[in-house]
Amino acid sequence: MAQGVGPRHGGGQDAVGLVEATGRLLDGKHRHGRPGAAALRAALVDLYEFWLSRAATAAGVDTAQPGVALVAVGGLGRRELVPCSDLDLVLLHNGNPGVGELADALWYPLWDAKVGLDHAVRTPAEALRVAAEDLRTALGLLDARHLAGDSELTARLVTAARDQWRRTARKRLPEWAVAARRRWERSGEIAQSAEPDLKHGRGGLRDLGLLDAVAAAQLADRPGAELRAARELLLDVRTELRRELRRDRDVLDAPDAARVAPALDFADRFALARELSGAARTVAYAVDVALRSAVEPPRSRFGRRPSRTPLDEGVVLHGNEVALARGAVPARDPVLLLRVAAASARSGRPIALGTLRTLADSAPELRTPWPPGARRALTALLGAGEGMVDAVEALDRTGLWSRLFPEWGAVRDLPPREPVHSWTVDRHLVRTCVAAATLTTTVPRPDLLLLGALLHDIGKGREVDHSELGAAIAAQVAARIGLSDVDAKLVTAMVRHHLLLPHTATRRDIGDPETVRRVVGTLEAAAGSESAALLALLHALTRADSLATGPGVWTEWKAGLLAELTARCGRLLRGHGFTPPEPVDEIQRELVATAVRSGTGQMLLSSEGNVATVVLAVPARAELLAPAAGVLALHSLEVHEAVLRTHDGGHVGVFTASPKFGSLPDLTLLRERFARAVAGGLGLAQQLAAKERDYRPAGPAGPACPRVLWFDEEASGASTVVLELRAPDRIGLLHRVAVALRACAAEVHWAKVATLGGAVVDSFAISPLDGGPDAAWRDRVEKAVLAAAG
Repeated sequence: MAQGVGPRHGGGQDAVGLVEATGRLLDGKHRHGRPGAAALRAALVDLYEFWLSRAATAAGVDTAQPGVALVAVGGLGRRELVPCSDLDLVLLHNGNPGVGELADALWYPLWDAKVGLDHAVRTPAEALRVAAEDLRTALGLLDARHLAGDSELTARLVTAARDQWRRTARKRLPEWAVAARRRWERSGEIAQSAEPDLKHGRGGLRDLGLLDAVAAAQLADRPGAELRAARELLLDVRTELRRELRRDRDVLDAPDAARVAPALDFADRFALARELSGAARTVAYAVDVALRSAVEPPRSRFGRRPSRTPLDEGVVLHGNEVALARGAVPARDPVLLLRVAAASARSGRPIALGTLRTLADSAPELRTPWPPGARRALTALLGAGEGMVDAVEALDRTGLWSRLFPEWGAVRDLPPREPVHSWTVDRHLVRTCVAAATLTTTVPRPDLLLLGALLHDIGKGREVDHSELGAAIAAQVAARIGLSDVDAKLVTAMVRHHLLLPHTATRRDIGDPETVRRVVGTLEAAAGSESAALLALLHALTRADSLATGPGVWTEWKAGLLAELTARCGRLLRGHGFTPPEPVDEIQRELVATAVRSGTGQMLLSSEGNVATVVLAVPARAELLAPAAGVLALHSLEVHEAVLRTHDGGHVGVFTASPKFGSLPDLTLLRERFARAVAGGLGLAQQLAAKERDYRPAGPAGPACPRVLWFDEEASGASTVVLELRAPDRIGLLHRVAVALRACAAEVHWAKVATLGGAVVDSFAISPLDGGPDAAWRDRVEKAVLAAAG
């Protein structure tokens, strides 16, 4: 073989010819839609294989240097070479001393012609040793393909590399999972993203390579038709993007998508984006399933099977997955689907694939109107924070989400029309719920805030005002899920007017009284006596909507304008923000009379299905709230609503509750424990602390921070004020708050308690046992209540 500058220069001229030929291919006839993109990739593979084979022969790889082989990996190895890609090559040898000169003869012409090159020179043993230490190399060798030279040498390496991968893959998959998640954090998602990274994003080509690697390790089946179609689409879009730009770019922004779409026979960039999002969701979901099924499930000590921790009625945490409890029958429990999703979202753990299949096959449709348990589970799902994203995605991928919300199909994978949006419309709605979950303690009705967040843009994608259409759709959803007329009116108004505050604040003079009056007039026309609540809901929804739109949309300037407009409107609106409870009825009066005569706590219990109404009464000298809340929590009864009043020498409370797990407790035991708790002999605080440790949620705590609001209660005189607590729910919360009020010498005249998904809104009419409710006393009570709720 010739030495020195001569061969390099000559090879360089050949490589320049290779670049020119590549340019002609990019300008050539392969431009007929998606088939043209595939034909271009095939032509590039043929061109580069021809050039490399000829260059290898000229260097002496075939004849003068036996025991040497040129091997392609990466895109060329997979026959998926796209324009402007680097060449991934390995010069394989069996210890040949002249291999360095061969490498120079091959690499330098490519470098001189500025062809991107990722290269290595190794023996099979060296290649395997590097693959054992470097995951990327191990995966790359799975794509190795012979180009020139000693084909038996290549075959031995390919066989050994695949055998090594099959032996070690399961142990290395956790490393792979960590690397993949880091890559997703850097590159984001392809599905539902306005500017997807086709290669590195979640659901992209790198993930398809990892699915191939799992299949090569015989830990999963080969990708099926749906994944093959997704691969072809991603490759076609990447091919056409690079052909258009003539450079190695993989992020598809809106202007580039507008050029790529017609070249691939899509009507416009929006049609392309929708198809691309669906394909990437297919890939991302397959990767999630592969990770969970290929990695050996964690086992406890001594090789026992994974533990099963109860999460909700009929739902357990099995190992690291949310699954159905033994004995759960989806066909007889239409709410089970929502409880599974809510448990997954709250815990941050995925739903087991078998559970999803069982629910898809046998879960019945929820009848209109939904039962209260279904609405509570939906609110818990929507208010779970980040965990909601994957839970909804799992339901959507298996067709379960569209059973709950058939309207979702119109916005699924719908690309945004406005450049400020970072997500497709469906993901934006989910992300708005995530943002709203952090604001549930800022509004009087967190459940309606979350539902409004889910539906506020549901009318997009049609050639009409999306707010008006969305309001009509929201009214249908509200009726289907069984909201009261008042609540349905509020949700519909939220969707209809979700742009009222931001448009007014940023486009009008909010210092002009007439501007404020117009906003208040709109609120009163839409919500009547609930105008103050609608104002608070719209303020929180605007913030959540902005945070979920994209970076830089929610600014201090915008926040300040919104706060000022909301405050000005609030001063024109009437209402305290709470409604005192109704007077006691005949049954409650009789129970109070019995408690006063006997001097002991009394209880009545009635139930409808798994929902119980518990009526409790005690004499005036005894405490009701703390023992009642503590005993119910100790029996895993989740309080949804509670009303407490003082009447004729005693206190009465009506609690609506349902069991967190299993069935309703024995009434005799419940009554006996309540009587002991009223007498102070049960040790509730210690038992509740132990229960909370045992049933601490598996995932992160709720994102919302506890908040206390104060109102003056005019009907009760100057000595009584109303404390409203808005906080994330937790086991024994009501009991701890009652204890805190008692410790501050606060007498509770009445109370209203509402648990709304993962949040509570509890109102207490209180007064100090001595003196008046001055600022110092309020401050002491507020700190104690917040500490109890924290």
